[in-house]
Amino acid sequence: MNNLSMKEWRKLFEELSPTEFLKQSQWDTKKGVQQLRARAEAALRQQQFLTEEWARRNQPKRSLQSQGAILIGGMDEAGRGPLAGPVVAAIVVLATPILGLKDSKKLSEAHREELFHQIKEEALGYGIAWATHEEIDEHNILAATKLAMKRAMDKLGFQVDALLLDGTPLHLHQKEVALVGGDDRSNEIAAASILAKVTRDQWMAKMDEFYPAYGFLQHKGYGTKQHMDALREFGPCPIHRKSFLSFLNERT
Repeated sequence: MNNLSMKEWRKLFEELSPTEFLKQSQWDTKKGVQQLRARAEAALRQQQFLTEEWARRNQPKRSLQSQGAILIGGMDEAGRGPLAGPVVAAIVVLATPILGLKDSKKLSEAHREELFHQIKEEALGYGIAWATHEEIDEHNILAATKLAMKRAMDKLGFQVDALLLDGTPLHLHQKEVALVGGDDRSNEIAAASILAKVTRDQWMAKMDEFYPAYGFLQHKGYGTKQHMDALREFGPCPIHRKSFLSFLNERT
C-alpha cells in the first residue's frame, strides 16, 4: 500500500480503526503518513486510558455483583445548591461499557451532551425526575432531593438489586452503598450525574427565555454575583427558591 496518495491515506485514516490503520500503514515512510500514524497511536493510548478508567470505576459494581446483585443502579442529583429551579435526580443501570464517564462537572458541555444521548440509547434502563422549587421550599432541600430520587426510581420501571449513591446514605434501598466522590468512583453514578445535570441545565436554559433578566443561561440558577445582583435589583421571579433567599433581607 506504499503507492497510496496522501488523500487516500487520509480517507483510510477516517474509515479504519486506529489499530487497523497502523497495520496498513506500517511500511509507508512518507512524512504525512507518519503524522497520521502518530495520531492513531495517540488515539490508541487514549482508548487504553479510558478502558482502564472504566475498569477502575467498575469496582463498586463488581463488589456488589460478587455479593449476588445483578441489576445495579447508580443514582445522583443535580441542583441542590442553586437559588432557583428544581433539584433533578437520575438513576442509571448499565449493561455495556460507555467509555469516558466521569463527574459531569468535569466534562465540557459538548461532551456531556454527547454522553447524555449515548447513555439514554445504550443503558439497560434509566429514570429522571425532579422536585420543584415549591417542594424544596415546602420540605427542605434534603427531603426534596430524596423525593426526586424516589420518583426517578419509579420511572426506571423495574427494581434494582442494589443502589450506588454519591455522598452519604439516604436509605432509599435495602442494599445501598454510598460512596464519597461517587461520581468519580462509579460508572453508574457518573452516568446518573450526567443525565441529571444535562436535564436540569436544559430546563434552566428554557427558563432563561421567560426570565432573561437573571442570566439563567449562564449560571443555571447558582448564586453567582451576576445572579445575586439581579435578585437585588429585580427581586425573585416565580422559579426562585424563597427559602434560599435570606441574603435579600441583609443590609447591603
